[in-house]
Amino acid sequence: MNRPVPDQDQSLFAAMDQLVRQMGADPEVFRGKLLREIVHTTAKLQQDRADGGEVKLLSRSLKELRYALKVFRPYRKVRKIAIFGSARTPKEHPDYLVASEFAHLMANAGWMVITGAGDGIMRAGHSGAGKKQSFGVSIRLPFETNANEFIAGDPKLITFRYFFTRKLMFMWQSHAVALFPGGFGTQDEGFEALTLIQTGKAPLVPIVCVDPPGGDYWTHWDNYVSHSLRDYGWIDSEDQNLYRIFDNPAAAAEHVHDFYRNYHSQRFVRDTLVLRMFRELTAIQLQSINKEFSDLVQAGRIEQGGPLNAEKAYLELPRLYFEFTKQSYGRLRLLIDRINYFDRKNTPDLPRY
Repeated sequence: MNRPVPDQDQSLFAAMDQLVRQMGADPEVFRGKLLREIVHTTAKLQQDRADGGEVKLLSRSLKELRYALKVFRPYRKVRKIAIFGSARTPKEHPDYLVASEFAHLMANAGWMVITGAGDGIMRAGHSGAGKKQSFGVSIRLPFETNANEFIAGDPKLITFRYFFTRKLMFMWQSHAVALFPGGFGTQDEGFEALTLIQTGKAPLVPIVCVDPPGGDYWTHWDNYVSHSLRDYGWIDSEDQNLYRIFDNPAAAAEHVHDFYRNYHSQRFVRDTLVLRMFRELTAIQLQSINKEFSDLVQAGRIEQGGPLNAEKAYLELPRLYFEFTKQSYGRLRLLIDRINYFDRKNTPDLPRY
């Protein structure tokens, strides 16, 4: 039985609906309802008697995210790669040179580069990509306050107060992640990306760990992951499919490009996972992936077709869809690799996205 809404709340809801209309939105459609929820959350803070510090945290967080989304919005159709690595890396260091070369290769392929806007590997990423192809996602720190000269003063430079809003924008806006040698911050960003993808809280994207030729930073790291995480049972062996290690920037860039050779993007429609592709699979290829990846399917089989009724984006693209078990995103990564492998065999000279 529904409880009656007190007159005071009815009056508040009516005022919120009016406010949403004054914003130019309709409170009865999806987007307008979400705007009303934001206003309602604000009202609840007052009802909860939240103190000034709590209100300030939520207010500043929302303002940071709104502004960041405004900056990124004109470039939403451009693929972007987040580059992480040490702020302490000298300009003459092999790690710096490789990061700069990698960023240059990605920019030449039409990608934009996102870094933390500081020195070291972040500066290398911007120097390789150039200002036009660069985003800076900076953080206010007592010992690291200035943006590097390649992004300073650029409208695509965003300065955050909070790490969590900054991290959200990194993952939200990135179609790939490149990790170069670094300290606690690099490890934090790398493991966070892996955790979000492993748990299905972020879409699958390629994660490349890049050393200079002959470097062993990521080999040692992979040994730690293998022996201290996998062998102890804290992760599954399939989880290691979520990243790749390279000591060649061109090979790392090629790997990122190949991830999007035929695979385009993913989304869930309730319990159905939809994988969008640029080109359809053949009947034999579809039969092959159903046989190889049947363990990923909760019920039924992997089907191919057009957009589902609830979808409103990329309607022109073919899809694979199935009821995903949500238990092994490492295996799902292999399924995407197989889709791209089929495309490489059939159409080796097709231009990339």
